[in-house]
Amino acid sequence: MNNILQQIIADKRIEVDRQMSETPLADIVAMARDAESPRDFKSALTIPAPAGIHLIAEIKRKSPSAGIIRDSFEPARIAEVYQQAGASAISILTDEKYFDGRLEYIAQVRDASTLPLLRKDFIVDAYQIAQARAASADAILLIAEVLKPRAIAEFAAMAADFGLSTLIEAHNEAELQGVIDVFGASFPANVIIGINNRDLTVQRTDIATTVRLAKMLDGSTTIVSESGIHTRDDVVNMKQAGANAILVGESILKAEDMNAKIRELLGT
Repeated sequence: MNNILQQIIADKRIEVDRQMSETPLADIVAMARDAESPRDFKSALTIPAPAGIHLIAEIKRKSPSAGIIRDSFEPARIAEVYQQAGASAISILTDEKYFDGRLEYIAQVRDASTLPLLRKDFIVDAYQIAQARAASADAILLIAEVLKPRAIAEFAAMAADFGLSTLIEAHNEAELQGVIDVFGASFPANVIIGINNRDLTVQRTDIATTVRLAKMLDGSTTIVSESGIHTRDDVVNMKQAGANAILVGESILKAEDMNAKIRELLGT
């Protein structure tokens, strides 16, 4: 881990320490337990998809690599478009410093959509798992480049205790093998494997990453291909590689007609 990702994680640890001092863990856990029951994120990706592959459509205003992605940015309205166009789930960036995200976007989107919601952030502490559930998220992201395999297993178990699905993201063979090894014979029921086509350290994408890494997983694994998916051909290639779902943000958010772009990607 180096470059921009290293800086993001260093800043995230400072941010979480500050949040913990403001709202103790016990309070966040109580809020998580009192939150409305989670929607089943994983099941939304495993039922038959009308388009043959599921779409997790992402809400984010900017990124370190792309800068401002969409000037007209209303998370609730974007979520309505996503659901109308055929998305199966929604990913919401909640990192503030680098992605201009907000934790409160989750509740805004939940009010506007019936789809299950992924809190997409850089999880470095168990505090953020309870925080995600308290904010009404239905799933969390764990990044193998950020967390050791043992921590991933522990965090996935904590997420399951809150009723959350867990998207575990790997970018290369070594990361994915570490995840496979720590879980042993099979993945827990709440786990989904994400293959990130973007190298987070240098912010470059190559969708051949999904083709390579999907071969390491058996047919029982729910696989999500993330990043670098821009065209219908890209989607077809990811489906042929074994992906159950794709996670797409920038190519949709940059489109003048987001509804039409989603239908183009899904072939509907």
